[in-house]
Parts: sequence; structure tokens; C-alpha cells
Amino acid sequence: MNQWLRRLDLRRNRALLLQAALLLVPPVTAFYLMQFILGAYPWQMSLGVVVANAICIGAVYYLLCALTGRWVISCVLLHIISGIWGAANYFVSVYRGTPVLPWDLTALGTASAVSSSYDFTPTWQMALSIAGVVVVCVLLWRKAGSGRLPLVSRLACVVGCLLCLIPILQPTRLGWFGVKTDVWDQTDAYRTNGSLAAFLRNTEFMEVEEPEDTSVERLGQIMEQAKQTDIPLQASVDHPNIIAIMNESWADFEEFGNLELTESVTDYISSLDNAIWGHAYASVFGAGTSASEFEFLTGNSMAFLPSGSIPYQQYILKDTPSLASLLREEGYETRAFHPGELTSWQRNQAYPLLGFDSFKCGEDMNVPQTMEHGYVSDQSDFEQIIWEFEHKEEGQPLFLFNVTIQNHGSYTVKDYPAQVQLADQPGKYPMAEQYLTLAGKTDAAFRALVEYLRVFDEPTIVIMFGDHQPSVEQGFLDLAYGVTQEQMTMEQYMGKYYVPFVIWANYPLPGTGPETTSLTFLGQYLLRYAGIAGTPYGAFLWQLQEELPALTFVGYTDAAGRAYSHLETNDFTARIEDYQRLQYNNLFGGQDRLAAFFDPESQADEPVAGLGIPGSTDSIIHHIHHQGSEIGIGERKRGRRGGGAGRAGSRDRSRARPDCRTSGPARGRPAASDV
Repeated sequence: MNQWLRRLDLRRNRALLLQAALLLVPPVTAFYLMQFILGAYPWQMSLGVVVANAICIGAVYYLLCALTGRWVISCVLLHIISGIWGAANYFVSVYRGTPVLPWDLTALGTASAVSSSYDFTPTWQMALSIAGVVVVCVLLWRKAGSGRLPLVSRLACVVGCLLCLIPILQPTRLGWFGVKTDVWDQTDAYRTNGSLAAFLRNTEFMEVEEPEDTSVERLGQIMEQAKQTDIPLQASVDHPNIIAIMNESWADFEEFGNLELTESVTDYISSLDNAIWGHAYASVFGAGTSASEFEFLTGNSMAFLPSGSIPYQQYILKDTPSLASLLREEGYETRAFHPGELTSWQRNQAYPLLGFDSFKCGEDMNVPQTMEHGYVSDQSDFEQIIWEFEHKEEGQPLFLFNVTIQNHGSYTVKDYPAQVQLADQPGKYPMAEQYLTLAGKTDAAFRALVEYLRVFDEPTIVIMFGDHQPSVEQGFLDLAYGVTQEQMTMEQYMGKYYVPFVIWANYPLPGTGPETTSLTFLGQYLLRYAGIAGTPYGAFLWQLQEELPALTFVGYTDAAGRAYSHLETNDFTARIEDYQRLQYNNLFGGQDRLAAFFDPESQADEPVAGLGIPGSTDSIIHHIHHQGSEIGIGERKRGRRGGGAGRAGSRDRSRARPDCRTSGPARGRPAASDV
């Protein structure tokens, strides 16, 4: 009798253990399947990461079990769903350079439209996974049949599903398990942190808090205030060619006055005649190039977006006004050029939406490539700019936006000759010396570009600015700033985000310009020196920068140079909140978006609410700008090229995106996550 009871207990224990295994193991195996298809392996992930992803997958599994009441069917469906998710991330990573991101779900129509040009040939991991799933399914069916779950187990699955939903609904809790995301290298983050958990953590960057009082009436009041802005257009020519160069990691450490170098790295640029030289504040340090692009091109600020967010990937999902779209409406051909990978920061998708007619990457260059520490040199980069001007249509104004790559980190190439060193401590900071050497070569390359433009037979203005300071030895940075990071005041801390800019033209420029600004406002200066009025939103930005010359994610400065944190409330808070309201309406306003305020051309026919003025951009600009401007709006319109050949294509929407390459496989991973 006792022996029979022991056998019965053993059978019960085995059954309980089997049932527990059937409920706990499938989420883990489904996770490993998903990662294997993506190209990741178990040893690349910590135990915490495995548990976190299994919990999230468990929510799906337990829901299936509760609904079907059959664990075998639920297990098969779970592994099929997981395999599809892994394959989707693999193919999207191959063709776009990044896996499936939460904000991609808002652009499924676009993805469907271009998917026909992709090659979806399964990898050996996919083939092996399909075969494995089929074999396991057959074995399970033969062993357990339909695998019906008792009612108690189904109720337990409901409870399990609800518990597993907690980290899905609150992704920050995934951090308890060590799950992180890497906005600079999403593919690697998906491989090491799990493609599902990393996806969920990225949802933290999607929510942009709506400011208080974004009503049309309130925005109308802000526009009324903008009407008081008098913006002088300081240009002696009409519609010059415009070159905007955002130079990778270009910084001016000599400006702080604490370094003695064996040679200056800005000798030529700082001594240019007919030039405006100053400094701008960026919102990023050491990385985050596309954030600086976004601020310069759109006038929008990273200060009102989530930390770590990437506007090109998250918010530029439809046509978005920028310098490019404005200049295109002014009759310019708009080109973008970056000598790196096509898909870096998803520029191939963002640039057309920002109004660029074409985009060239490194593999499209028409000139020989010379390299500096593994990247295309500024010399080659600027030679490509010259090529573009040599081959442009005569008389057709050109806007060329260029993002360089030469000075990109890291600065650890062995045996790279350090031509620039600290005079009193040579060799102490090899990374900094490598960077300074590269910065000196930027100075020399820019000289060649300027000398070409001096004799170019069309009026041309060029601006070059840095995107952020480089990430080099902290000891060098402390020496350059003259203070350690721990001892910095707010003003000194903002100095970490200080980058130089220079504006030069082959026609007379005003003798003065801003000594300090931010990248959000810098584009407005460029427009004024080119004699272009801009948009009402630009008028607001111009008005704001007179009060707050610099505003970034980190903080802002007033006209006296005092720095403030966004955490404090002061006399400037209301103005900053107005800026936030306008930006939110611009990016996320939907049907309530005041297109006439932001867009270079608007089809709006109705009066803007609360203003009693027509909704067209030109009408609002007419109200915003005083007739006392150096070049009045009426004069500006008469000075524009008419509807003939001189204004070719100014309203031709058919040429909006003919040359921007948006499909086809990326040729390897991006050269670096930041470029």
C-alpha cells in the first residue's frame, strides 16, 4: 500500500513538474529562437536579460493558453510569432541599418510601399529554426496531442499574463533586469538586450509631453507677438548659392584660453577676411550628430524632446519644414552630402522629408577618396563640394548641406602622427593630440574650399559649424576648460557644448555677427546674410534669440551671458514655454497644426484663428515683418526671380525626391553609430 502511494505521489509530482515546465520553458525557448534568427547567441546575453524577455514573451504565451486552453497549440503559435519577430528585425536591420523601432509602427504604409524591392531570402539560421520548430511540434503533438489545460491552469495563465504585462506597460522596470537600449547602435542593443525588451525600452522615447495650453488661440497670441519683430536682411546680392557644412566633432579648445599648443588648429579660419566668426551651443556632447542637424535645419530644439531621442528616426516621419524646404520654395536646388554610410541616422529617409532633392553618401562620391584615421578626409569631402559646384546648372541657386566625417572618434589609431601637441605636455593625451591634428587638417582643407569660391563666378555664402565637442581624455578636457567637471558652474558646464562657427561669402557681409548663439538659431542668421526672409516661425526664433541667445537641451543663456538650467523657474520661463508650444504644434499638432506659421508654402485658405489674417505664409510674413526692414518684404518679393527660367522648379513638387536613395541593402553597418 505504502509503495503504491509513493508511486502515486511520484506520478503527481512528475505531472506537476511537467505542467510547470510547459508553462515556464516555452517563453525562454521562444526568446532564444527569436534571438538566434536575429543573429544573436545565448552567451551574448545575461541571465537578467533572458528573464526580462521571457517575462514579456510570457504575456503572449499565457494569453494564448488562456484563450485556446491547449498548451501545444499555444506553444507552436508562440514560437511562430517569435520567429517572425526575429526575422522582421533581421531584414529591417539589413536594409535600413536599424531593427524595428516603436516609431516605425506609425509608418507601416511607407514600409509596405518599398518592401517589394527587398530580397527576403531566408538565412541559414531561419532555415534551421523552421526545421527545428516543425520537428518539435510533431514530437509534442505525438506525445501530448492537443494538450488540453484544466480550468485551474487556464485561470492561472490569466493571472500570469496580467503579471507579465507590468514590464510591458512600464518599460522602465526592465532596467531592473539590466535591460538597456543604445540609441546610437540599436542593432547591437537588440542582440545583447533582447529584441523584444529593447524594443519596449525604446518606447520611453516616443512620448513627448504636450505642453499646457496649446490651443489655437494661445498660439495666435504668440504669433501676434512675433509680428513685432524687425529682422534686417543683410545681403547685397539676391539668392546666393548656400553651402552649410556641419563638421564632425569640430571644436575650438583654444578659445578657452588654457592651452598652449605646438601650433594653432584654426590659423586660417580665424584670420579670414569678410567673415563672421563665433560660437554656438549644441545639445549633445561627444555623440549625437543627427540631433545637431535637426536643430540647425529645423530651428526646433532638443530641449523639448526626450533624453536620448533621435528626431530623424522618431519624429521626421512626414514632410517637415526645414531650411531645405524653405529654400526649395525660394527656387533653390537642395542637395545633401555625407561621405559615410547611406543609412546612418536614417538620413536616406529623413532628408527627402526635410525637403532635399537629392542625397549623396560615401559610395556616391565623384572624387577620389583620401582617408584620415579610417574616415573620408575633409580634403576629399570639400573636393566633392567643389565638384557639385562645377557641375551645377548655371544661374540655378544651389543649397548644399554637408555633414563631414573626418574628425569622428575614436581617436585611438595606432601610429597616427600627432602633428599637434600640448607644448608643455607632449604625448600625455594621445587621443586629444590625434583629434587636434585632425582639426588642423580641417583648417587646411577649408582654405582650399574658400580659395576656390573666391573666384567662383556666382555669389556664394558658406557656413561651417561643429556638431559637438569630441570625446577625448577627461584630463585634457579639464585642462582645456580650466576646471574639473565636478567643480563647474552652470556657465562652465555649458562650455562643454560650445562649438565654433564661421560664415564667409564671396560678396560683402556685415562686419559683425553673433558672438554666441545656439544651433537652433544659427540657421536664421544664415538666411539673413543670404537676404531671405524665412517663415513666421523663423521670425519668432529671431525674436527669442535676442532675449535668450542660446537655448539647448542642457540649459540656456541670457543676453548678459548668464546660464540657467531648465529645472529652474524665472522671468524667461514663459518665453521658453511659448517656444515649446510652437514646436509641439509644429511636430505633433496633427489637424490643429498651424501650417501657415511653419511651412514655407501653405495651401491654407482659411484665416488663422484669433488673428483675422489669411492663412498663407506670405500673408503672415507680411504682417510679421515691418516695412522698415533693410530689405522690406515687398521689395524682397519684387526682387525674387519671376516665374521664368530664373525660378525654375520653385513650385515644382514633382522633383521633390527624385534622387534620394531610400531602398536597397545597406553596404555593411554604419561606419560609426554617431556619424
